[in-house]
Amino acid sequence: MDIGGCLKQIENEVGRLSPLQKILLGTDGSVTQLLESVTGHPVVVRTRNQEIVNADKNDVERLGVLPGDLVNNRVVELLDAVTGEILIYAKSRTPIARLAPDFREDLLKADIPIGKIIARHQIEARREILDAKVTRDDTGSIFPICRNELLLMRQYRIIHGGKPLIFIQEQFPYNQFLDEHRVIVRTPSRIHVTLLDMNGGLGRVDGGIGIALEDPGILLEARASHSIEVHGGDPRTVSLVTECAKNILTAFRIDGGVSISLREYFPSHSGLGSGSQLAIATARACLEIYGKNIPTKELARLSGRGGTSGIGTAAFDQGGFIIDGGHRFGPACEKTGFAPSSASKGVRPPPVLLRHDFPADWHILLATPACPEGASGKREHEIFRNCCPIPLGEVQQLCHQVLMRMLPGLMEKDLDQFGSAINAIQSLGFKKIEHSFQPKEISSLLETMRDAGAVGAGMSSFGPTLYAIGDTGIQDIERAAQSYLNETGGGTTLVTSARNCGAAVRIA
Repeated sequence: MDIGGCLKQIENEVGRLSPLQKILLGTDGSVTQLLESVTGHPVVVRTRNQEIVNADKNDVERLGVLPGDLVNNRVVELLDAVTGEILIYAKSRTPIARLAPDFREDLLKADIPIGKIIARHQIEARREILDAKVTRDDTGSIFPICRNELLLMRQYRIIHGGKPLIFIQEQFPYNQFLDEHRVIVRTPSRIHVTLLDMNGGLGRVDGGIGIALEDPGILLEARASHSIEVHGGDPRTVSLVTECAKNILTAFRIDGGVSISLREYFPSHSGLGSGSQLAIATARACLEIYGKNIPTKELARLSGRGGTSGIGTAAFDQGGFIIDGGHRFGPACEKTGFAPSSASKGVRPPPVLLRHDFPADWHILLATPACPEGASGKREHEIFRNCCPIPLGEVQQLCHQVLMRMLPGLMEKDLDQFGSAINAIQSLGFKKIEHSFQPKEISSLLETMRDAGAVGAGMSSFGPTLYAIGDTGIQDIERAAQSYLNETGGGTTLVTSARNCGAAVRIA
């Protein structure tokens, strides 16, 4: 195999590899000895699973055995014996019939690296590399990394006596074994359930309710650079990240740039808060690269976020179910008029009044029709200006639903009460206004999900993404929603869960 070509392909796909990463992917010697030389510490094995199984079709191809032959299946971690750091996650398959008794005894002890077993028994062997590539984390998150971070993986065979003796697959994080400082950030998304008070009669305005979500999310990596570079993402996303990075570096008078790679993101103006998460994640990464630790609320303010709703900021910071308290409203106050966050630059994010874990056994379905994106920019500003203030009576009804139905349902894990409140507020306050600008397919899809068993269903922000909350029947609701979308122009569905912690920030 052309290992040089594989390494070039990896770099074309994800960016530069360090010399050590290239060596680990391309070496035909003992990985254990290499790691011990690099770390200066002994390397030990921790076995996750070992069992003798019957050969499958992959074994037939890779090892030249017959179907059903006995094969030792071994899954291990190679650890730094001093620090305890997991260095490599490895799987191996070994034909039992090809092992000498002493070799087999050592292998089945499960606590000795294969390279050391080969050296102990003075076996003359060579390593034949089969593949090297980038993959997503399928290790069950054994590495202390952000969700969905990339892994580097290689597969090879140890050949002895002209036959494959062992097939091995090794993996380690892309952001490990580096020769440069990197910051990795993975954010949640969020459902914006509703704005609470767009009347302002009590001297405060806005207020919001939201739920942080595990998926979709944003995953980015950043490193110091001479200029600002953004890799990955659509043109709108690249522009947002570039502008945010430039503003943050300028605000803190940082003499340097940053290179940002977007590994995972979701579309803007879909109702899930991608703009806030991208902006705050970019700001956090830029400042962490240069050794500055700034509170999330300040990052949001500097990034022009949180001027109306504080849900995105709180989701990044804390996760869970969130209620914020809005802003002071009136002459000489923070806000003097009704406006979305995009037109409320410089306004600080509102205080979080309540943050509570969302029940883990309440599943959330997202359904995004293939229809025009939610209101934004000038159009969104006009809607706020023309449709507010909301009648005080509707604001009072909305707050009554939240205080005496939604919150007790959450605290007592009463899904029926919580879902009933979600349904009720779709026709109250500013949420009613948001629905009035949607095509008829939105209301029909909401009814479809409720009819399929959703206890509560609503629209996130200005849409077009809808959400449904349920428990055991969430797959039935998803099938009904996807069927409706397929019949009415297309769209996507995703079953996710609440994220009861904030964004993950990792320094590598």
